Formats: sequence, C-alpha cells, structure tokens
Amino acid sequence: MHFHAFGLYLGLLFISINAEFMDDGVEVEDLSENAEESDANEGEHPSGIIKYKTPQPVGEVYFVETFDSGKLTGWVLSKAKKDDMDSEISIYDGRWELEELKDNQVPGDRGLVMKSKAKHHAISAVLAKPFVFADKPLIVQYEVNFQDGIDCGGAYIKLLADTGDLILENFYDKTSYTIMFGPDKCGEDYKLHFIFRHKHPKTGVFEEKHAKPPDVDLKEFFTDRKTHLYTLVVNPDDTFEILIDQTVVNKGSLLEDVVPPINPPREIDDPNDKKPEEWDDRAKIPDPSAVKPEDWDENEPAQIEDFSATKPNGWLDDEPKFIPNPNAIKPDDWNEDLDGEWEAPRMLNPACQIGCGEWKPPMIDNPKYKGIWRPPMVNNPDYQGIWSPQKIPNPDYFEDDHPFLLTSFTALGLELWSMTPDIYFDNFIICSEKEVADRWATDGWRFKIMVAKANEPGVFQQLLEATRERPWLWLIYLVAAGLPVVLITSFCWPRKGKKKYEVTEYKKTDICKPQTKGALEQEVKEEKPVLEKPVDSEEEKKRRDGEVPEKEEEGEPEEKSEEEMEIVEGQEEGNKSNKSGSEDEMKEADESTGSGDGPVKSVRKRRVRKD
Repeated sequence: MHFHAFGLYLGLLFISINAEFMDDGVEVEDLSENAEESDANEGEHPSGIIKYKTPQPVGEVYFVETFDSGKLTGWVLSKAKKDDMDSEISIYDGRWELEELKDNQVPGDRGLVMKSKAKHHAISAVLAKPFVFADKPLIVQYEVNFQDGIDCGGAYIKLLADTGDLILENFYDKTSYTIMFGPDKCGEDYKLHFIFRHKHPKTGVFEEKHAKPPDVDLKEFFTDRKTHLYTLVVNPDDTFEILIDQTVVNKGSLLEDVVPPINPPREIDDPNDKKPEEWDDRAKIPDPSAVKPEDWDENEPAQIEDFSATKPNGWLDDEPKFIPNPNAIKPDDWNEDLDGEWEAPRMLNPACQIGCGEWKPPMIDNPKYKGIWRPPMVNNPDYQGIWSPQKIPNPDYFEDDHPFLLTSFTALGLELWSMTPDIYFDNFIICSEKEVADRWATDGWRFKIMVAKANEPGVFQQLLEATRERPWLWLIYLVAAGLPVVLITSFCWPRKGKKKYEVTEYKKTDICKPQTKGALEQEVKEEKPVLEKPVDSEEEKKRRDGEVPEKEEEGEPEEKSEEEMEIVEGQEEGNKSNKSGSEDEMKEADESTGSGDGPVKSVRKRRVRKD
C-alpha cells in the first residue's frame, strides 16, 4: 500500500515537472518552425529573437485589417442615434483607440480597442469587394481579448447587407445585416452567436435564424484574459462550422440546426376556427350526487387554546417585557427641537426569566376542525378533450433547399455596448479559402500565443503566486513535500524487528540442540549461586565429550555443512553395526541424568536418519 502511494506521488511530481519542460520545448519548436515557414514575412532580429511582422494575406480576400499602421484608414465612426431611447444615451459616443495589448505585448502589433464603459459604440468599414453567396465558402475570422474580463457586453461583428442605400455614418442597431457572429455575455449567460437573416421568398420579409448553441463551456474564453481566435465557415452545401482557436466547437446544417427552421410547416392552425360554446374540456367535475354530512360544522376554528396548560411558576404578570436600556446615554449632538424628546432604546427585561405580561395558554390544532365542505371530484362524462383549431394549408409555405444563397454584403461593422471597457479586436479577414485563413492565423494570432506562453511563469512560480490569495496552500505544499520523506524513510530505514527475529531464531536453535551427559552436568553447575570456575564454551564441551550435537526431532531439521553431513553419514553406518551398544549407551544416559544436586529434566537422545 505504501509502495503504491509512493509511486503515485513520484509519478505526479514527474508529470508536473516534465510538463513545464515540455511546454518550454514546444515554445522553442514553434518559434523555429514559424521562423522557417514565415521566412519571407518575418525575418529575424539581430539578437536571435524572432521579430513580429504585420501579416500579409496570401490568396483572394474580401477584407483584411491588422490595425498595425496606427491609423483607422477606411473605418467610419457612426453619427446615428438609437431609436426609442433617451437622447442622452442614444448616441454612439463610445471611444475607440488603436493600442497594444495590456499583457503579453508584441512589439509592432496593435489592435482596435473599445475604450468606454456603458456607452454605445459603432464603427464600420467597406469590403474590398462585395461577397456574393454563390459557389464559394464564406470564412470570417478575427481575434478578441477581454483584457479586463467582461461583466455584460458583446464582441460580435455584423456583415452589413448590400441594400444599395448603405451609409456607414448612419450605421446603428437596426441597419440591415446578413450575418451576425461572435461572443456575447450578460450575467452568467455565455453565448457565441451565429445569426443570419433569411428572406422569405413569398412575403419578402427577413427572418433571423439562430444556430443551435455550442455543446462546450464557453466561460473560459470570456474570463482567462487571453487572445482568442473566432472563425465562422459557411459552406455552399448548406453546412456551417464555428471554431475557437482553430478548434471546432459547433457545426451543423442551415436546414436542420437553426431556430426557427428555414422552411415553414405545410399546415397551420385555422385562424378563423373558434372553440364551440358547448365544448366541455373539463376532465374532472364535482360529484353532483354528493351531499354535505349533517354533522359537518364549518364554523369550527382551525386552532383553539390548550385548556390543559397552566401558567408557569414565576411568571410576572405586572412586569413589562421590554424596558428602556439604563446604560444608554443621550448623544451629545441630540437636538430636541429637531429630533424630538430623546428616549433610551428598549431592551428585554432581565426580570423576565420565565415570562412577563398577560399570560395566555398556547394554541393547538382543533380536533373538530373540518373546514369548508366541498364535494369530491369525479370523471366528467361529457369530457370532449382539449380543443384545438383545425389545420389548413399554410398559404406562406415554401421549400428552400439551398438557404446558403443569402443576401450579399458589402461592409463589416461593430455595433456594441459593454459594461467593461478595453475589449481588444484584431486581425480581421474575410475570404473563401481555409488555407488563406489558417496562414493568416499563423502569422498573427499564433505569434501572440507563443509570446504569451513564453511569458507564462513556471510551475513553481505559479504555486508561489497562488499562495498570495490563498495562504492556506502552504499547508498543502508542506504535506506534499514531507510525504516523500516519510515514505522513503519507512522503506529504506533498517528495521530492528527483523534483527530481533533473527536473534530469537538463533537462540531457539541453540535451545533445541540435544544435550550430552557432560552438558547436563555443566548446566547443573550453572544453577549454583556461586561459580567456582568459568564455564567452558559449548564447543569445548563438545570436543571434550567427543560427541556431535544432533536434532531433537525430525520436524525441525537444522541446516548442515558438507563436513557435518559426512560425519552424520559415518555415524549412521556405525550405528547400524553397533545398534545394541547404542541402546545401552542411551539407557546409561537416562540413568545418569537422575543424579545431581538439583532436579534435572531427563533428556533422551535421538538419532536423525538421513532421508
């Protein structure tokens, strides 16, 4: 058990340390690969550090923006006002700035930052050429960083529809758009919008279609204060994909995975059909044959006084329950003309240990209470079910098998409001080739990620930082550091118990050795209170008696060396020829043990036969 715990601890420790080194290795590897792949765009700094260079699109694009020039060339601030709002808060007076990231700055890289709090922001720019939905995918990609977190606000974009009368200075919340895409949050509701406006082919009315929500937890992308890459891909086969940091978080079909659905139902409820007056949709009715019992008293109260209760001893009827606090002092700034006559605050009367005031017996449930009588409910024999209007063919029914053919758009706009400032936008691109968008992400967003990883503290630094807000973590660190010491000590420290066992076993072997006549006589001498001379060693006694100790019983064989085995075998051969002499010898030994100064236990020698 201890070994498994020790192995688990060492494994976790190895993984945590190895992960730190692996992260460092990945950063170095990514930097080298990026330097090789982007040699044409990114050169190297004389000091050996890769230098950031503004991404350049490779392939056909409809719109790109990096903001690295430090100028909002082509972008137009809105001068419109929101409808149905107070004039003071309806204007789009939120401030925009071009700034570097607050954390993990990349020299030379800038982004568009929404600076104002609790204000309306609106800014837009025209595409290099309109995007027409035909036979090419639509790919929209950009970066967002909630630098101060987000309480309530959005960071989505709108692709403004090509209506022929679009004026960017008049851009506001009701300006026609084709697609709205991006993150949005209010309260604990984290969203990633994909909304497109679909035109009804019969009525000409535009309806908003919302993609199903992602199946992943989006909270981390709003709270970690890192730069995240949002990508929308809409394909000509009427499918879509939504990616965060180049990982798919949502996908589906424009025909099946949007609400409300593209195609309306074939039949609808008849708006002219009305429920008949005689229609009975009551499943249960009061039993008409039930009669209230004669002894049913509806006047009995629900609770009555407990007449069996008696007033406790020590109850003070004349004492008030609350009295003025005698220790209270009128404030020095009390003005009786303005504040009135001062009265000390009231407190519980300390004399009311048992109770004070008029005593009343407690209330209990009235056993005679029945309440208002109502007849029991029974099944309605005239029940006709829940009424619903009849169905008629939907006059507005249509089938759109190819909803990808949306209204073309000519501009990109940000029309936002937020309770948290400093929302960072960067590296917008609209194109039709995934390879172009991926290369754009490699030159821009991935560079930021590598810089952020390089600036991340190591594992031990993160552990120290965590203790600033949670000092109790030091206790956990101490236990984690002391655990391996305890385990190693318990495994590696020499055990005294084993030595004791070995010594005990050795002594037991000595005790079990057969004793000769001389040995028994010597033991009798050792029991005397005073020894006349030192006791000879056991080996000298054996040599003197000319006998070899043997095992007492076959059940406990003693290990012997080769020389001892040869001696035993020689003795056994001699025993076969001198069997009678051996028996006389043992008899004489038995008789001799009976003599001596004290009682000595008789011991009979046995020969061990070799198997």
